[in-house]
Parts: sequence; C-alpha cells; structure tokens
Amino acid sequence: MNGSLLAGWENFYVIMGSSAAGLTGITFVVIALIRDVARVRPTGLRAFVTPTIVHFAGVLALAAYLSMPRHGVMSLSVGFGVAGLTGLIYGGVIAANMRRHGSEYIPVREDWIWNVTLPTLVYGGLLIMAFLVWRKPVSTLYGVAAASLLLLFIGIRNAWDIAVWMTVQQQREPH
Repeated sequence: MNGSLLAGWENFYVIMGSSAAGLTGITFVVIALIRDVARVRPTGLRAFVTPTIVHFAGVLALAAYLSMPRHGVMSLSVGFGVAGLTGLIYGGVIAANMRRHGSEYIPVREDWIWNVTLPTLVYGGLLIMAFLVWRKPVSTLYGVAAASLLLLFIGIRNAWDIAVWMTVQQQREPH
C-alpha cells in the first residue's frame, strides 16, 4: 500500500485530535475549579481522573500519528500495536489503582466497566488491528476510527461522572 491509504481521513483525525485536546483542557479546568472548593484526594485523582486524561491523550496521539504523511502498512501496524499494548498495560495499572482506592471510595460495577473493562477492550482491539491491517487495511482503518471514537466517548462519560461525583460529594461534606 502506498501513502494514499489514509487519503480522505484527514478531517476525521483533525476533528478527533481537536476534540481530545479540548476535552483534556476542559477536564483540567474543571478539576482545578473543584479543587479550590472541595478536598480532592490524590488517590482519587490517580484512580479516576488520570485515566480519563490518558484516554483523551491516547486519542490525540493516535490522531496526530495518523495525520502524519506517507504511512504504509508497516508503520500503521507498529503504531496500532504500540498504542494497543500500551493501553492494555495501562488498563492493569488502572485496575490496581482502583483496588488501592477502596478506603476512600469503593468502586462499583459501573466504575469497573467504564474505567477498566471498556477502555482495555478498546486498546486490545487496537492491538488486534495491528495484525489485521496487513490483510484488510481499509477495513482496519474503520476499526481504528471506531476505537478512537469509543475512547473519546468513554473519556467524556468518565469526565462527566467525575465532575458529578465531586459536586455531589462537596454538597455532602460540611463546610
């Protein structure tokens, strides 16, 4: 395959990268504002906020990587493989952080699904696409686009959950 493999995807990845960057910035602003009002515990940040930022950064990095010119199947395969493997490893880190977080907040099933299971499945899918791109490059690009969207939506949902939880928690604590 030649450099035309990613032709037509430019706008998609500009939108994805811009969205991920913007949402990362907004998340930082929300956390900074809430931090001034509420007592934010570092363990909670590591267990819930940091993964959300990492997922947004993953979408941004993937969009930037795929916006680079002259990709061939080999470079796409390596990029998808690195992203997928890194995400799978980070999924284990998230799970470990959530287990340690139990003294302040005990994660419920929904937390495990949205913070560990779904992102780890998406990253696993990226790793699988590193191999599929050799046989079905065009179809694989649609799979990577879906994975990017899923990570972005997971990040949006988790950022919303964090903001709502912190607001409710602040209202429960006496001043």
